Amino acid sequence: MREAMKELYGLIKRPWGVYYIKSKTTGEQTSLKTKDKAEAQRLLQARNDSENQPHFNLALARVYMNGSDPKLGTRTWQEVMEHIVERKTDETRRRWDVAVKDKNFDCIRDLTLAETRPEHFYRSLADKKVSTNVYLRRIHNHALGMEWLLKSVIPRLQWPKPLFQEKRAVTAEEHARIVARETNPERRDFYELLWHTGASQSDAACLTAEDIDWAQGTICYTRKKLKSRSGMAIKPPLIRFGAEVVAILKRRPQTGQLFPYLCTVRAGDRSTEFKQRCKGLKIEKISLHSYRYAWAERARKCGYPQRFAQEALGHNSKAVHFAYSKHAEVTVPSLDDWEKDWKKSPQAAAQPKVLAVDFNQKSLATCETRQEAPTA
Repeated sequence: MREAMKELYGLIKRPWGVYYIKSKTTGEQTSLKTKDKAEAQRLLQARNDSENQPHFNLALARVYMNGSDPKLGTRTWQEVMEHIVERKTDETRRRWDVAVKDKNFDCIRDLTLAETRPEHFYRSLADKKVSTNVYLRRIHNHALGMEWLLKSVIPRLQWPKPLFQEKRAVTAEEHARIVARETNPERRDFYELLWHTGASQSDAACLTAEDIDWAQGTICYTRKKLKSRSGMAIKPPLIRFGAEVVAILKRRPQTGQLFPYLCTVRAGDRSTEFKQRCKGLKIEKISLHSYRYAWAERARKCGYPQRFAQEALGHNSKAVHFAYSKHAEVTVPSLDDWEKDWKKSPQAAAQPKVLAVDFNQKSLATCETRQEAPTA
């Protein structure tokens, strides 16, 4: 006959009538907050059972969970990933297809959600890879949102912070070197257009001649990554161009795609081609996206109004726009000189001198030229 399992906790009653459980190992006492003996005995029995029969408790929990969701106790993280991917489309789906194949997820693929502990996630995050951190958090939040997890595996504030590499802009000198060395006319014009418009590489590569309004001197297009949010109040970028961009556009096809080859190439391949050119010139720590940082920094430095810069870059958030332009070097005008100008003409001094231009009719290049011109 199997020997009865020894109970780890006993029951005691304090002089004021409240029942406590006492650990027979450590002597620690914990109040049950009840004066009812029957209730205290039930709580004692539950406590002993939870200590003595952990595997039984898990099996019992599964029985209860199956009542609301038959797969709640058996669903794996691989199934969660597949559930996410099958609901994505186009480029977003391709990115998720690549992300879920991350080898760091191998240790949790076949692990059930109900049995997942923080240490399992920490094992996946051990190499501090940024993409693993970002996508694992999204997968975890998806499971929470679908109510497949009873609680967070890792509390929100306890998630390891992803360590992003420092992002920087392309300098004017680096851009000049890249363009000077580029022998392919289409790629050269592509890099020039990125410098003058600040467009993302995918948006610029997919521009068509129909996106150009020659009468108004503007380029208008819908951002590719925002097509799925067409129902939201997101305005497409409307960029006024100057003589430099006119020269570029005149060299491109006057109908259809402006960049017939580059629009057929994957964004990753365009980035690789650009990286190879930078490597040959010994230029480091920049990518095609660095052209957007460069445009934002140039705009801030020459006093281009923030609301216009946000429109040009397609940023609805001021915080996002600030992140792009935060490294710009801005010279603050002298308060004494500013005050003197204000006393002479309060209305004229209401705006910075560099802003005394009709921005609705000027491009960024024009504003930069105006700022650099010597004052009388």
